[in-house]
Amino acid sequence: MALLTKKDTSLILDPLADNNPITIQVLGICSALAITAELKASVVMAISVLFVLGVGNVVISLMRNIIPSKIRIIVQLIVVATLVIIVDQVLKAFAYELSKTLSVFVGLIITNCIIMGRFEAFALGNGPWRSFLDGIGNALGYGVILIIVGFFRELLGSGTLFGYKVLGDPVTKTGLYATGYENNGFMIIPPAALIVVGIIIWVQRSKNKALIEEN
Repeated sequence: MALLTKKDTSLILDPLADNNPITIQVLGICSALAITAELKASVVMAISVLFVLGVGNVVISLMRNIIPSKIRIIVQLIVVATLVIIVDQVLKAFAYELSKTLSVFVGLIITNCIIMGRFEAFALGNGPWRSFLDGIGNALGYGVILIIVGFFRELLGSGTLFGYKVLGDPVTKTGLYATGYENNGFMIIPPAALIVVGIIIWVQRSKNKALIEEN
């Protein structure tokens, strides 16, 4: 028997494209604006959400039959808050400088619409395995967009990737800067993320006309 059925595979693949939580469901936009000025921060946030959503979905699924309906939101918040605290402590222990860069945004994972939405819409009604796959799929879909946005914002705004100069030195005018190229400072401020996300949405809908909403 195959480990992943066709339906299981769709739980992972659909959020990567045709049901992406950011570009289709329009969730998790705040972090896409706030922390994508640097690619490293985007990758770490993507990994953090992957852990929180994957594990959180499993925990909620295992508890779904014993959680009283009236307090289910409180229970979900406790679960995600516990997982976020674990992520925050690990970052402080092994990547302190990066944890300071992300600072409050790691804590805001608690209120990330994607996480609470998957708890409520999927984990409460499905078994642990499918809930895990759903969590991983949606976290990957979220992470892919963050990484794409972070890549272009850091490259065009700072001329670097992961902090390394890839276009040359803007001070000594080497590499691409020798041709007169200058970094686009607009790319490192939050509104630039909206433009990049908008371009991704446009490309996505251009390739798949079924995603275009009718007025």
